[in-house]
Amino acid sequence: MNRLEAEASEPMLHTVLLQFIFPFSIKNGEDDKLIRQLKQDGFTRFFLDNKELEDAYYGEGYCVSHEKMERSYLPFAAHVLFPREKDKDSFRRFSKAHDLPCSLEMPGRSIAFRVLSTDMFLCPFQLGFVTIRVRIEEDTLPFSVALEFADRFRTLEDANLQDKGTSVHYGDSSYDEVEDFVFDYLVPTLKPFLDQSELDGAYFETLPFFVDERMMVQGFYGLERGEEEEIGMELKFRASQLDGLDENGQPYMSASNPDYIADYCREHSYNRWGPDTCYMTNEQTFCCLSKAKPEIAVQLANQMYGEYYYGLLLSLFHKIVLLKLSNLHSRLRIDRDYDEIENLIFLINKFSAKFYFIELISQSQGREIFFQLRKVYGNDALFGEVKMTLDDLFQYQDKFQAKRRDTLLMILTIFTVVSGIYGMNQVIEDLKAPIDWSKLLEYSPFEYLALFVTFTGISVSIFMTLKELRSSIRSRRRKRYYSKE
Repeated sequence: MNRLEAEASEPMLHTVLLQFIFPFSIKNGEDDKLIRQLKQDGFTRFFLDNKELEDAYYGEGYCVSHEKMERSYLPFAAHVLFPREKDKDSFRRFSKAHDLPCSLEMPGRSIAFRVLSTDMFLCPFQLGFVTIRVRIEEDTLPFSVALEFADRFRTLEDANLQDKGTSVHYGDSSYDEVEDFVFDYLVPTLKPFLDQSELDGAYFETLPFFVDERMMVQGFYGLERGEEEEIGMELKFRASQLDGLDENGQPYMSASNPDYIADYCREHSYNRWGPDTCYMTNEQTFCCLSKAKPEIAVQLANQMYGEYYYGLLLSLFHKIVLLKLSNLHSRLRIDRDYDEIENLIFLINKFSAKFYFIELISQSQGREIFFQLRKVYGNDALFGEVKMTLDDLFQYQDKFQAKRRDTLLMILTIFTVVSGIYGMNQVIEDLKAPIDWSKLLEYSPFEYLALFVTFTGISVSIFMTLKELRSSIRSRRRKRYYSKE
């Protein structure tokens, strides 16, 4: 840990807008029930053609153009992100305005903030997102304090002493953990719908996290214009890492090697509008730092609320689904779970065909940021691994089906030959109607064997035919079910 200069000499912020994103997995088949519950809780279904919502969730002075947001994405991507109807193969958004004045209490410091609104996204593959939209109310705020706020608020469950010394206050209520504030007040009815299966074997966790107990942070930091227009690498690095204050309340940075910091910033920054505006990306944060004039800063913030917000969600969706598919593959018992293998093949093909495209955004600036996010998340590498998994599953399925067909053909051939040449020739005359069952008492041991072979062959043929029909019906039902998910 590298301690930095005193707080008084730090850059000051005039605007801090944050969005905290929590991905979760929905219980199988519970999404319709969750939608009904959200509507009862005051959430409104979000559609682009409802222009009254353009300034309903982002705070005073900010507005997201629905028309511009739709035009930012190519048609096949817009169909998934902004569905016109209640299509389950899309991002179904429900939003609720709060406008709650709150405070984050830390040792020796209190930060006033306002919870503007909450978004709930229900996505394909039993995936969902909760977004908490926050604005810090301070007129001016030291840069380190803003980063410390983001780092503390994104931690749902206390993980260290600094987290344990932090609490959220709203009115007369106090919440020792951010998790309690989110799931007891903002979205109190969500917890019963969370898929808790991933918690099996966990010792301390109480929520099913995909990565860890921290939420993803998307932020806009409006810096006061000083003598230097350029945003330094230290500020970029700290914003990306959320390096706020140490245990003594002093600004710090989690790296000290200038070459490492420079390399990191080159790899994780997007500087098209430099030197006074830049974007930083990593696996936990996506932020914009700007010293632009107020009217331009508002436009940049609107973009972070609009097209860049959806680009981030889409990148997160891609990564999490790819991880889920890889996880499903790792849990397969390859010699037993034949139905699950078929389901996994179907899911991979569905994801590849309907959701994972190289080109999604029509405008060059948004496309470049989206590529930057995808590179940081490693989505292309994950997708390559999943496609290799698909090839392996296809090869195994082909070999398994060929082996099963060969076995079935061998069994039927043996019974056909034996029962036809030996069995039926021995007892066929006695099986003609009307059957005289008294003749069975006069059979020799070889005739009893022939009778047994005959009826066994008929039974095996009927059994295998019914088994194949049952497997075919189950396969069709599974495909129909997963196509609706």
